[in-house]
Amino acid sequence: MERIYSIDFIKFFAIFAVVIIHIFPLDGFTGYFIIDNIARFAVPFFFAASGYFFAQKMIQKDTSFFHLKSYIDKLMKIYFVWFIFYAIYDVLLILLKGNDIKENLNKYFDKFTLLNLFYYGKGTSGYQLWFLTALIWSTIIVYIFIRYKKINVLFVLSLILNLIGLLGQAYTMFLDLPVSTTRDALFFGLFYTTLGVVFAVNIHLKKLRKISGITYLGLAIICTFIQVMEGYLLDKVLDGSHGEYFFSTILVTAFLFFFALNNGKVGKRMWITKVGGNALGIYIIHVFFLDLINNVLKYLDIKQLLSENLIWNVFYTLFIFIISYYAYQSLQIVKSELKE
Repeated sequence: MERIYSIDFIKFFAIFAVVIIHIFPLDGFTGYFIIDNIARFAVPFFFAASGYFFAQKMIQKDTSFFHLKSYIDKLMKIYFVWFIFYAIYDVLLILLKGNDIKENLNKYFDKFTLLNLFYYGKGTSGYQLWFLTALIWSTIIVYIFIRYKKINVLFVLSLILNLIGLLGQAYTMFLDLPVSTTRDALFFGLFYTTLGVVFAVNIHLKKLRKISGITYLGLAIICTFIQVMEGYLLDKVLDGSHGEYFFSTILVTAFLFFFALNNGKVGKRMWITKVGGNALGIYIIHVFFLDLINNVLKYLDIKQLLSENLIWNVFYTLFIFIISYYAYQSLQIVKSELKE
């Protein structure tokens, strides 16, 4: 299978967008809100890319179950290693602060329920780990439907679930869903992972790739503006709430993926494409640096002041992004040396 450089190229901007989401405050000026809404393409694109490559390997290999097993094992190892890492970090912080240690530890470990641990990926300061549990469950479900050649059925079912999930996002004015969050496998990850699979296996979508890549890029940009307007209307005008994904996010992700598949050489030999190929590592580790520095800023009593400064937020985003990338690269070097 020929490498599609453009996917890693787009993943660079996607992971940078994730860092922006986690740093820029929502309660600042309107520009922050717009930036946050633009950046919401990131995680759906990660799910779609994961689904696409998983399906490609399923098509190529007769031993599809063993590929599933090795892929899930890999994701689970990453998840549990970093879950333990963030748990240790959190406990050390509680001990370091020294206030009501026993009570705070009890409250902390009360969040370690089976549902949080194995489904929502919640409980530690590593809140971004939800992506891994969502991807694990989404991939398992996708595999079952691929095996029974019912991926089109899953696409329809997952789309319906995703639309229902919007009621737990910015569309809360219509119905308050009885779940803690719809940013999970069932309502969010499953649809976008399935979308990536459909891009890999559906021959009708392959015919649509005859349309020029620049057309799809233009459509993705137009739909991004629509996404911003959708988010603003729901959150600022109507009685909704802040959304982490929208109806228009589907179109943004689909058109971006069409662009990537039609322009596979985009980003070849570029540094940002190399960085994009390490997006998962940056995604996992950046929250540690962010939380660590935020705690220092809180201790110095300057976090609130700095968070309202645009120049600081731009610098802070670049710093967290760069240090996360090189920290992850260093960990990979150490890991490879230990194997030798």
